[in-house]
Amino acid sequence: MRGRHLSAIAALGLLAFSLLATPVLGQVGHEPSSSPYRDIYKGYSVTAIGGYIAGDGGRFGIGPHDGPIYGIRFDIRTASTIQLGLQVTQGDLQRLIVDPFVELANRVSGPVDQRVTFVEADLQFNLTGGKTWHRLAPFVGAAVGLTFASETSADTSGYEFGNKIYFSPHAGVRIFLTQRLHLRGEARVAFWKMNYPDSFTREPPLEPGVPPNSNAVIRNGNVSEWTLEPWFQGGLGYSFTF
Repeated sequence: MRGRHLSAIAALGLLAFSLLATPVLGQVGHEPSSSPYRDIYKGYSVTAIGGYIAGDGGRFGIGPHDGPIYGIRFDIRTASTIQLGLQVTQGDLQRLIVDPFVELANRVSGPVDQRVTFVEADLQFNLTGGKTWHRLAPFVGAAVGLTFASETSADTSGYEFGNKIYFSPHAGVRIFLTQRLHLRGEARVAFWKMNYPDSFTREPPLEPGVPPNSNAVIRNGNVSEWTLEPWFQGGLGYSFTF
């Protein structure tokens, strides 16, 4: 009997503690309906991308820059702190042409159009993890990719942009309109290496009154440089669950 009394007293004490603790717990944090945090669907997303690449194309302006881009993006682990993405975009860009075989006055022409395709893998760090805060999910990340550039037949200098590996750190935010539909916006910079042809180090035909060895496009022998091109993009994405 004593054991039963002790069990009953313990049960009543536990019930009383629960009743007393409930108001206290209700004061901590937010009610689920009023919390600023919402879960992001676990799965993957597909995003239609549009944007703009700015920059100057390097010291001679012959690298592709200054034009719109468009494409598509695929992401997995969209509700995790670490998110993985694959993006393919195409840029309708512009560039200048430098003719190293003529006098200085007629050396630069353009701009002309150049189409460049960008294929990249992306590692993204979601700052709010698998949740949104007031429907916002900010992030930082970095991408490594490869370019595929069209030829510019008007350029006879021997320069080609070609296929280049590029690196692109970025930061942005996803805005969830619903649990499945979101807007994505980000600012990034693309780093790639420009390599100039040997023709840029050669002397063109002499001009009257111009001393020799002073009229080459590149006179210090430095035929490469790293360039930084600002890149802005946004898109509309849709999430799928596994």
